[in-house]
Amino acid sequence: MMKLHPEWLILNRGINGERSDQIRARLQRDVIDAKPDYAIILAGVNDVYQGFPMDYTKQNLTLIYNPTLLEGIVPIAATILPYNSMSTQANVSITRLNEWIKSTAKSMKFPCCDTYAAVVDPKHPDKLRSSPDGFHPDVSGYQSMGEALVRTVEQNPPCLD
Repeated sequence: MMKLHPEWLILNRGINGERSDQIRARLQRDVIDAKPDYAIILAGVNDVYQGFPMDYTKQNLTLIYNPTLLEGIVPIAATILPYNSMSTQANVSITRLNEWIKSTAKSMKFPCCDTYAAVVDPKHPDKLRSSPDGFHPDVSGYQSMGEALVRTVEQNPPCLD
C-alpha cells in the first residue's frame, strides 16, 4: 500500500493469533482513538480455528463494525483467510462467515474486500496459494491482499464533512 500511495498513513494494529473478541476489546484504543479514515477489519479465522460458534464471531464483528461507523470511520470488512489444515467443518464455517461478512457489509453500506480470494489457491479453494507455515500467506499472498485492499479503498473514498 505504501508504494502505491506514499501519502497514506498506515497503522498496522493487527495481532497474530487474536480472536474477534480480543480485537473488539482493543477497538477503542487502537482504532476509534486513532481516528483513521478507514479501518480494515480482518477477524474471525482464529475463532474458527479455536472452535468458537459462528454466532459468536458474527456478534463480535457487528460490535466492531457499528462503533467504527458511528465514529465516521469507514470499515472495510475483509473476508476470512483459509488455512491449509482446515477441517471440512472449518471450511464450511469460513465459507458461511465470508458470505455473512459480504452481505453484512452490503446491507450496512460499507466496503468489503475479498481477501480470501486474494490468497486462495485456485486449484485447491480451501488452501492458501502459498504459505511458509500453512497458516499465513507468503509474501506474494500478502502483496495480493494489499493490492486488493488498495483497490477497495480507491473505489470507496471517505465522505468528507
